[in-house]
Amino acid sequence: MHFMARNSTDMAYQAQGYALRPDPLNVFKGQPTIRQSPVLSHRRVGSSGSANLVRLHEFGAPKDSDPLLALQNVERPPTPHGPDTHPDENENPLLSNHMIHDCATEKCSRVVLNVSGLKFETQLKTLNRLPSTLLGNTQERQKFWDPKRKEYFFDRHRLSFQAILYYYQSGGRLKRPVEVPMDIFLDELDFFKMGDSVISAFKEAEGYLMDDEDEEMVLPDHRVTCYIWKTFEYPGSSVLSNIVAVISVIFILTSIVTFCVETLPQFKGRDCLNDTVIGEDGKKTVVVRFNYSDPLFIVESCCIVWFVFELAIRLICCPRKVKFLTDITNWIDFASIAPYFIFIILFFVANTCQNNSRFLSVLRVLRVVRIFKLSRFSDGLQILAKTMRVSMQELSMFLLFLGIAVIIYAGAIFYAEAQVENSFFTSIPDAFWWAVISMTTVGYGDVYPQGVFGKLIGTMCVLSGLLAIALPVPVIVTNFNNIYRQTTGRGGSI
Repeated sequence: MHFMARNSTDMAYQAQGYALRPDPLNVFKGQPTIRQSPVLSHRRVGSSGSANLVRLHEFGAPKDSDPLLALQNVERPPTPHGPDTHPDENENPLLSNHMIHDCATEKCSRVVLNVSGLKFETQLKTLNRLPSTLLGNTQERQKFWDPKRKEYFFDRHRLSFQAILYYYQSGGRLKRPVEVPMDIFLDELDFFKMGDSVISAFKEAEGYLMDDEDEEMVLPDHRVTCYIWKTFEYPGSSVLSNIVAVISVIFILTSIVTFCVETLPQFKGRDCLNDTVIGEDGKKTVVVRFNYSDPLFIVESCCIVWFVFELAIRLICCPRKVKFLTDITNWIDFASIAPYFIFIILFFVANTCQNNSRFLSVLRVLRVVRIFKLSRFSDGLQILAKTMRVSMQELSMFLLFLGIAVIIYAGAIFYAEAQVENSFFTSIPDAFWWAVISMTTVGYGDVYPQGVFGKLIGTMCVLSGLLAIALPVPVIVTNFNNIYRQTTGRGGSI
């Protein structure tokens, strides 16, 4: 993966002392004029086009401070025409006196860069394009000068230097070699002082989450509050934080097990008790009340107490309350405890537990989000969440393909099966389900085409589904590998 000039890298070039201007070749698009020709300045050509680099300022030391400049003895080549001959008559207008190549002036003398025994050769003017970097700064570059061998020696990574030197030569195209690990390449970029803008653009192109990585750890000012905040928010920061993390995981797993066990047939109805109430007239009536002594309810209450305690402590000790309230993980914590209190309030108000409304059913489903609380203590879940976040564009593209194809094939199968007796497709919206399970290759077999044309459409639907799924998957896998290496620092493949 690489990023080109003319995008984020142009900002880096402008920050280093260069300005981009339109391609001077556009001058030739107009009508030619006699005895006039455009003067071309130095151009850098990348794979995405050409751009002019205009030096805005000179960096640091004078010209003669570079050791290689002292070795230069370049004479200006003689003009090919006689003294009485006008230059415009015997030479190309583009090769006027302004275009005569002068290495002494342009600092294009060759320089040898020895990187751990592997020698590279380039021109000084190529390195001087970025004067704020280590190779482009004359003073910084002199620290690595070997006067005996007349070369610069760097005891650094060889393969990484090839990509770094090509960044100078191509005018802003940075591509990491496949065989070079990410952490090693970033260390080399930092050593050669490529600049924060270049490194940030490279990380973004490689799939790094810049918001999470560049965010500094903000801690409370008070000493006790800071210690409590780090204990509950950053597992592994201390022995006490590890103990708190283990307790939290135990309560989360216990609440999930309770949520699953209470749906077993032998545990149904145990949360309600038949209570006999004697009225003022002496009549006995049976009222169904909530069973507060149910073991499952007691276990659930203990888990909720810990969740509320943990959320309250983190909210009180949080140094930035607004960011805490807008964090999605904190809303997951709130959604995991909200159904419990809503149930308790409804039971107290109605004084009964017989309420099978859909609203309460949705609240019961919300209790399952407690499993996402494990993401605070699991690197694997965090990597998965980051991968989904980075791959949102690919996932949205897949959903777009799937939605368009579902509408097309649902309409096609409906009209293809319209003349078939006992057809499963009574309408186009009813055929959406068949199109979805066919494109995702699930195929429950509850609905299926019966006619010849319907089967042909079903075949094309399945093949289209395979293509729609296969296209974005490699990009998502690449993002997962990048985030996995970024988080764990391990190898390039899983």
